[in-house]
Amino acid sequence: MAVSNPASLLLQKQLRDLMKNPVDGFSAGLVDDSNVFEWNVTIIGPPDTIYDGGFFNAIMSFPPNYPNSPPSVRFTSEMWHPNALNVFTVYPDGRVCISILHPPGEDPNGYELPSERWMPIHTVESIVLSIISMLSSPNDESPANVEAAKEWRENRDAFKKKIGRVVRRSQEMI
Repeated sequence: MAVSNPASLLLQKQLRDLMKNPVDGFSAGLVDDSNVFEWNVTIIGPPDTIYDGGFFNAIMSFPPNYPNSPPSVRFTSEMWHPNALNVFTVYPDGRVCISILHPPGEDPNGYELPSERWMPIHTVESIVLSIISMLSSPNDESPANVEAAKEWRENRDAFKKKIGRVVRRSQEMI
């Protein structure tokens, strides 16, 4: 890994810290050892939730000016989730939309407080733990995936059955 700027130094430090002190619930590493700005993340479905036992892969892409700007996160494995708590959503194409991943400052739509949006204090760990929290608390109040929210609201058994299939397929992929 070439050391070239403050962002790469910070990401290298966060990677070393995660390797030295792993966090329960996920693992993370580089997609390619030559690029510290692209990470593979595997999230383990939170215990005692409908996602329990699943292994969900995502790519976390960091901008060159990290930590001043947030990374983007996209699930690369199958995911079915409406959203959670208005500030956590998963779009049907796998993009993860969490308030802490929105650019800092005022929300142009007025839904989020500046304190809920990206701040340079966030780390890979805090981002992934927010995603795990999202999986633990599906909520249909402000869905990004309207179809999943409708199923969650109107046919909880079908929703749980679909998640069961998603979890089983995720286990087969490891």
